[in-house]
Amino acid sequence: MSPLVLYFPSRLRTKESLQKVLLVCNALHSGTGIGNSGSRSLSWPKRTRLWRRGFGALAATRRVAEVPAICHSTQHRTAPLCTSSHSGRDITSSLWALYNETKKQTEDVVSSVTCNLLNPDAIFANNEMSLEDTEIYGFDYDYTLAFYSNRLHTLIFNIARDILIEEHRYPEGLRAYEYIPDFAIRGLHYDVQKALLMKIDAFHYIQLGTVYRGLHPVSDKEVIAMYEGSHVPLEQMSDFYGKSSHGHTMKQFMDIFSLPEMTLLSCVNDYFMKHNIDYEPVHLYKDVKEAIGDVHVKGIMYRAVEADIEKYICYGEQTHAVLRKLAENKKKMFLITNSPFDFVDRGMNYIVGKDWRDLFDVVIVQADKPGFFNDKRKPFRRVNHKGVLLWDRIHRLEKGQIYKQGNLYEFLRLTGWRGSKVLYFGDHIYSDLADLTLKHGWRTGAIIPELRSEIKIMNTKEYVHLMTWLQGLTGLLERMQVHRDAESQMVLKQWIQEREVMRLRTKNIFNNQFGSLFRTYHNPTYFSRRLSRFADIYMASLSCLLNYDLHHTFFPRRNPLQHEASVWSDQVCAGTSKTPFLTEMAQIK
Repeated sequence: MSPLVLYFPSRLRTKESLQKVLLVCNALHSGTGIGNSGSRSLSWPKRTRLWRRGFGALAATRRVAEVPAICHSTQHRTAPLCTSSHSGRDITSSLWALYNETKKQTEDVVSSVTCNLLNPDAIFANNEMSLEDTEIYGFDYDYTLAFYSNRLHTLIFNIARDILIEEHRYPEGLRAYEYIPDFAIRGLHYDVQKALLMKIDAFHYIQLGTVYRGLHPVSDKEVIAMYEGSHVPLEQMSDFYGKSSHGHTMKQFMDIFSLPEMTLLSCVNDYFMKHNIDYEPVHLYKDVKEAIGDVHVKGIMYRAVEADIEKYICYGEQTHAVLRKLAENKKKMFLITNSPFDFVDRGMNYIVGKDWRDLFDVVIVQADKPGFFNDKRKPFRRVNHKGVLLWDRIHRLEKGQIYKQGNLYEFLRLTGWRGSKVLYFGDHIYSDLADLTLKHGWRTGAIIPELRSEIKIMNTKEYVHLMTWLQGLTGLLERMQVHRDAESQMVLKQWIQEREVMRLRTKNIFNNQFGSLFRTYHNPTYFSRRLSRFADIYMASLSCLLNYDLHHTFFPRRNPLQHEASVWSDQVCAGTSKTPFLTEMAQIK
């Protein structure tokens, strides 16, 4: 319950006073909720006006009138039970009056939010970090320096599907399935033994309505029966790197390249179910995983991209401008990627130019991350300009040379690049960032391409209005649940049903099957929790760095904890949110 409601028990003496209190608290509750949902909170001046309008009138009220509902509470109760002293019609009318007034108040909050929209090209901070302290910048290649079109996912899907048919003797009928671009989102979990794809929140709870067997949803009732609820125990969850190993039955798909894999798994499952084919889900998972791996390991994808690079690589992410900016400011730069040199060289020639190697102090290919960050046994090998591996011992990492494999411990010894003066960017939360921040104290930046499209959705009037009223209605339910009489419970049941409809809309507005990458309904997703732990900052693309000078400090927003009052947030203390908004970013540029 809101601390503001608890603070004014003596004011809840009349129905009119109760309505005013609830109106004001609901507006504040809505503002906080919007802030937590990724949009701008209700500004402090507007909150102050609402406060004075509501509580100013209450302060002048001296009369003690008849109480609509007599509440019996003890010192330790936070939600006192109430028994109605009026007729059912009176209390029902009062509840609907509160409902209508709260809904009307939503419009004031919506107008405040829509004036302060988030910039999709902003950089967001989980941890305070200053670029002024950063001397060395490191990069992954795929989906960090190079961005790919959706055609690449279609290519991977088609090749892996054909490998299943031609090499693993899967049914020829699978060729009828095509890649579905908007089916899956990354961060999903796959139950290898049950052949179920699902979204799990930060507390290991399955988001009901997001469980799919093949291409079709599984009913909530069936999910609850299979898992004896909706919680997935820790021992069944994926391991540290999101893999299903050592007894873990869940696999988490964290890589953007995994979107075709999830879709192919779902399509094959769908085919087997449609044709009543008995199959072992574990074998299916391993075969699809191997087929997808062959697309990469055997170089099929690399050759296809190199042959038609303009078709697959997006040039518009301004990678070249970012690298030039860092070079002009005398920053050290290095590249550590799992991709082979020929593939990287072809792509960087297209994105940056033939002199791209002059920008980097160290270039490491086929690094085998995340093993690169943990395995101390693999030494570096130098690669000549023809791609031939040389056998000489590496005593230093030289600019202009290409190195293969190696390990981070040797890298640190040879370069001396340690601690928070190093900032490394990558798209894979586990393979690129986790070990660096946990074991080595590097600063980390996550590249999340999906962020741009999600923010654009959150900036729409439909979403702002939906979320504002959803928060308002949730606050109303929280406070009015104390009415236990039958008539009140009927009203509350209607509100709950309306809330469920709105929650479903907030999911479907991002993706009809699985919703947002970052949220279940109100909780962060498992992906989002890991992102907040392993990434100091995150952004849609490296081009976002162009909006900031290299002395900029990123501050995380102080969102109030559940037991803190909303007035403690940094929006009140600083007057503005730390997250750049559209108008502010226009001034920066």
